[in-house]
Amino acid sequence: MGWIIALIVGGVAGWLASMVMKRDASMGIFLNIIVGCVGSVIGNALSGPLLGVRGSVQQFSLTGLIIAFVGAVILLAIVNFFQRNRAR
Repeated sequence: MGWIIALIVGGVAGWLASMVMKRDASMGIFLNIIVGCVGSVIGNALSGPLLGVRGSVQQFSLTGLIIAFVGAVILLAIVNFFQRNRAR
């Protein structure tokens, strides 16, 4: 059951991050889920040592959603940086 919640929370976090980073038109639901789940890993890797806060997307919590969102925004910022440099 935890993986279903992880997919839903990851999809929501990825979708919110794509809206903030203005990439919503180029991403579908599948990429939103991937970005949200990978963003959760990135967010936990950064927030754990820096802030002492951890959140899981396998159990729905506001902390887990925020950490996944912040990690997804960081991931999309990195992707945008490399895509901009490649296009030039």
